[in-house]
Amino acid sequence: MIRSLFFAPANRPDLVVKFPRFSADCNVIDLEDGTPDAEKASARAALAQTVKSAREAGLTGMLAVRVNVPDSPHYLADLEAAFACDIDAVVIPKLETPAQAQAAAHWLEHGCKGNDRQPMLIGGIESVRGVLNAVNICDATPGLGAVYFGAEDFAADIGGRRTREGDEVATARGWVVMAARAAGLIALDQAVLDIRDDALFTQDASRGCDMGYQGKICVAPAQVALANAAFSPTPEEVEYARRLVATYEEATARGIGTIDFEGKMVDGPLLKRSQAVLAAAGEA
Repeated sequence: MIRSLFFAPANRPDLVVKFPRFSADCNVIDLEDGTPDAEKASARAALAQTVKSAREAGLTGMLAVRVNVPDSPHYLADLEAAFACDIDAVVIPKLETPAQAQAAAHWLEHGCKGNDRQPMLIGGIESVRGVLNAVNICDATPGLGAVYFGAEDFAADIGGRRTREGDEVATARGWVVMAARAAGLIALDQAVLDIRDDALFTQDASRGCDMGYQGKICVAPAQVALANAAFSPTPEEVEYARRLVATYEEATARGIGTIDFEGKMVDGPLLKRSQAVLAAAGEA
């Protein structure tokens, strides 16, 4: 479960060691956008120590490294440095084809044997071409465990204007979550850059949750708790799901496949939804 994907720049190890304070499900040391070009090489050289410091600070959530884009001169060196570290995932931004992750897949197959941790790949779908190829990316990229939708880069690529409501990226946002869920991947929702507008973040996260996203990009510490809450079932939802599952199982034991439960007609799909709520709450 990745409800919150939280980033800190790779050239700021002082921020990385603060990861444990915020309880994100997945913490990302960012060699890409968060690190200035002039400091990428030095941040990469210090990456192993940065990762070690994060672990020693008591980090319990997932730890990932975001490398630079596949067509960057830093990409291959970033992959080598990332896979040499004690991490749980490598984030590849702006994926447009499965072939762009081939080098990372090679590291997973040949460079991680015998490691205590077997990292997964998290792909960023952030361009027009990436969105149009989302189904192929999600289906055919070896080692891919999750994808996120990057609304800001997508809007810039298509030449649109970002709005508070986000209607301009709704189609792409929906396409990415469908591609991810069809492939059995974790789908992570777009960032909200208005870091002081908690109401907007919560509203946007709720909409993403309604669409089928399971977590969200966080660009500020305060957003982590909001994301974790938004993508977790409420106590009322959990209790309702318990009652529904128990009633449905009792009915099916008597040979009844559709039941009237608290004023609603319930069959297989609603049962599946309630089972998913219980699974998200840690109940079998």
